[in-house]
Amino acid sequence: MPRLAKPEEAPVLRALVRDAYAHYMARLDREPAPMTDDYAARIAAGQAWIEEQDGTPVGVLVLEDTEDGLMLDNIAVSSAQRGRGHGRRLMDFVEAEARRRGHRRIWLYTNEKMVENIAMYTRLGYAETHRAEQAGHRRVFMEKHLA
Repeated sequence: MPRLAKPEEAPVLRALVRDAYAHYMARLDREPAPMTDDYAARIAAGQAWIEEQDGTPVGVLVLEDTEDGLMLDNIAVSSAQRGRGHGRRLMDFVEAEARRRGHRRIWLYTNEKMVENIAMYTRLGYAETHRAEQAGHRRVFMEKHLA
């Protein structure tokens, strides 16, 4: 189960996110937005979570409370740990955390060129709500209503 990240772990989160998103750079022809996020600020705001396996960081979550529900701003799993169930466990945690915080909706966005992400979120019950361009990124917005 993930835990809140500690202030001294900002470089660890940044490195893990850079590793997790590196394979998208050629497709996007730029750094994906999560690579440029301020993880020290995210940690200070209580928004950054870290998943470990045997003491080694393997995943990152960034969650934001919004008026529209819990926003999943970022989910990243290290490239070495991809395909081992960490992403699914993190997504299950997001749902549990949303309920714990009293949210009935989770929403997120991903780059439209990250088609694997769109397919994964769809399989997990998320529906596309719209597409928009923000800061030069073509984004697909998705949501899931919780029972």
